[in-house]
Amino acid sequence: MNIEDFRKYCLSKSEVTEGFPFDNKTLVFKAGNKMFALCDIEEFDFINLKCDPERAIELREQYVGVKPGYHMNKTHWNSVYVDMDVKDDLLRELIDHSYELIYNPNKK
Repeated sequence: MNIEDFRKYCLSKSEVTEGFPFDNKTLVFKAGNKMFALCDIEEFDFINLKCDPERAIELREQYVGVKPGYHMNKTHWNSVYVDMDVKDDLLRELIDHSYELIYNPNKK
């Protein structure tokens, strides 16, 4: 997955905004004012995604390209490397999972 495909996929979700709250190279996607994905636009090597803690451990054991979240809470975030063994279909699924963890418009 390249950065434009990643960006388009994230923005296709309901209520998603993008911005640069930390610096001018870390692109952050939010829904309901909560982060669910971020990446470096200058070096698009990996994407930080929120993840259920148990699933995060399973993914790290199963894929070389899934590591504890770089500069993030390592219990709740993974860094998913885009040019390793994580296929685009799984990457989209992990983006969906991250989004669903922080945003559910039907939940009151």
